[in-house]
Amino acid sequence: MSKILCIGEALIDMICTDKGKALSDGENFLKKPGGAPTNVAAAVAALGGNVELAAKVGVDPFGKHMIDVMNDFGVGTKYLLQDAAYFTTFAFVSLMENGERDFYFNRGADGQLTEADIEAIDLSDISIIHFGSATGFLPGPLQAAYKRLLQEARVKNIFVSFDPNYRHLLFRNNTQTFIDQSWYFLERCNFFKVSDEEAMLLTGTSSLQAAAEALLNKTKAVFTITLGKDGTMIGMDGQTEIIESIAVKPVDTTGAGDAFVGAVLYQLDKVFSGGQSFVAKENWRKIVGNANKAGARTCEYLGAMEAFKHLSNNIFDAP
Repeated sequence: MSKILCIGEALIDMICTDKGKALSDGENFLKKPGGAPTNVAAAVAALGGNVELAAKVGVDPFGKHMIDVMNDFGVGTKYLLQDAAYFTTFAFVSLMENGERDFYFNRGADGQLTEADIEAIDLSDISIIHFGSATGFLPGPLQAAYKRLLQEARVKNIFVSFDPNYRHLLFRNNTQTFIDQSWYFLERCNFFKVSDEEAMLLTGTSSLQAAAEALLNKTKAVFTITLGKDGTMIGMDGQTEIIESIAVKPVDTTGAGDAFVGAVLYQLDKVFSGGQSFVAKENWRKIVGNANKAGARTCEYLGAMEAFKHLSNNIFDAP
């Protein structure tokens, strides 16, 4: 049976529940497991997919919590490694009254996944590898491990998925390095997902249409640009079109993009498991339409992991 492999950060989000307070003044925090590729893996598993997570956490209660949560979802954790020399990575976040986020990133084990760790991964039954960059483009061993796994995927003709997951608070002092590293993957992947803001950032354009044209001209991958309630733009074969989403009453948008990606990969794996190597445009429309539903449904619950517990492939239309 084929598997999906997600690689990247596994971390703990510490969300300040004292509304409007800076982190220095906050007293109450909610612990939530996260990290974009970790969320994607959980979403795939929740939909019934076969998925492994390659990441690093510390030998501490928070690393154990992460492993336990992934096991509960049904995510394979043999490549979710614990490193005794580093603590589990934390991201502390508080939402201020003006809508801005007070953010502090306490990096630990997530950045320590090495090329040697990559070499130990059995890729013989992997059909898709998903790279969710967020912290993967920061300095550290994970950055080189990313490129090593990408090279292995291309040699073995494994389908490559990429989500840049730009976080301004991580790259505000060096946005260009994020852009340059993203393009290395954009030019070598088979599918990528970006938001409208990311599309314009990466292409240096000021409109959605200009960004889409640049991506069509500069990449060979099928791509999606998520547009929130307005649906998703899909680009392939030199053309773009917008696939509508469904109407929901949003409670929390956290994890919606990761649920979208997880739903795309879950469906692609089903296609590849059936012996197909090419996905027709009409099937891509259905895949993206179903992924829109998964992303929208995620917005109906508070917290990504809680939302994923309610995901089911019975919301999908048949591909």
